[in-house]
Amino acid sequence: MAALKPLESPELPFVNEVRLRPQHWAVAAGVVLLVVTLTPWVWKKLERFAIGPDYRIPYALSKDYWLYEQRLQRASPTNIVLLGDSVVWGEYVLADGTWSHFLNQETGVPNRFVNAGVNGLFPLALEGLVRCYGGSLRHQKVILHCNLLWLTSPKADLSTDKEESFNHAALVPQFSPRIPCYRADASERLNALVERNVPFLEWVSHLQNAYFGQQSIPKWTLAEAGGDPPRYPNAYRNPFSQITLTVPAEPADDPQRGPLSPRHKPWSTNATGTTQFEWVALDQSLQWHAFQRVLEVLRQRDNDVLVVLGPFNEHLMARENLPAYRKIHEEIVAWLAQNQIPHWIPEPLPSVLYADASHPLTEGYQLLAKRLFDDRVFQNWISPK
Repeated sequence: MAALKPLESPELPFVNEVRLRPQHWAVAAGVVLLVVTLTPWVWKKLERFAIGPDYRIPYALSKDYWLYEQRLQRASPTNIVLLGDSVVWGEYVLADGTWSHFLNQETGVPNRFVNAGVNGLFPLALEGLVRCYGGSLRHQKVILHCNLLWLTSPKADLSTDKEESFNHAALVPQFSPRIPCYRADASERLNALVERNVPFLEWVSHLQNAYFGQQSIPKWTLAEAGGDPPRYPNAYRNPFSQITLTVPAEPADDPQRGPLSPRHKPWSTNATGTTQFEWVALDQSLQWHAFQRVLEVLRQRDNDVLVVLGPFNEHLMARENLPAYRKIHEEIVAWLAQNQIPHWIPEPLPSVLYADASHPLTEGYQLLAKRLFDDRVFQNWISPK
């Protein structure tokens, strides 16, 4: 009797898949939406964000706009917020040498004045910061600093046709008004717009800034440490070990700032300078128009705004350059008066109290705060109505 042959089963491909029905897709989408929505909110509850005396956003976190938004949200109705660029932030000084510190000292009320300056900011970027991350800034007293440094040339104004790189590009208007020197492609511009409006993406950016050296996790993993052959110290490290749930603080002894820093010195020991600025007319200035829009947004939110114009370092300018500067200065003062905007025009500080064209040194901020506090316009503005 012949042996029976084993049955040969047809070869079937092995398919490792799960097919979801419409209701399953709906559940999956709901779970993803829930995670994306709740994660930033839960993170704010878990992460330790200490705001001590004279707090300012650390230099290394200047582009952490999610953190900046949290800082403003913690301001109380009795706080007075100082808004502006690195002059408000304090480029050459420590946290206890800033304008807000000395104003608090003058009033005798700790932490009444909030340092809401950001290093590297300018009006076109400040507009995006206020619109997208300053929503909590309402029904508040705000000191808005107007720095004429941004009108000293078409390059500073960002109105030059030559391509330029600059800080806080994600905050500037991406499509309108057009910025001639900004040449980002469409995907970069769209990405900037989406990130401004999606809290989850803002949170992801916060993680990168606070814990991964302003890099994405893949870039952080592949970061080189130099040497030959190059070393990759993060290649085998656990990325989650970087997340300490504590926002990094500003270093107590910053070697780049403060009286002991080699940068903390007068721009010159001379009484006069020779610098020539290529001043941009107000009606053609992108930065000035952006400043006007910032002021409009703040007032629409029922903020009581006091504009401080300068003090710009007139000592470093050549004499023949002063008339153009003073013309622009007078036009801004006239516009503020015409629009009934409270403003204070400080006198230039002594030459030795400037570090450069617009940044005071520690004693300069102290004198500026004293002059502002003693001024009748400021006293009328700060008094309860």
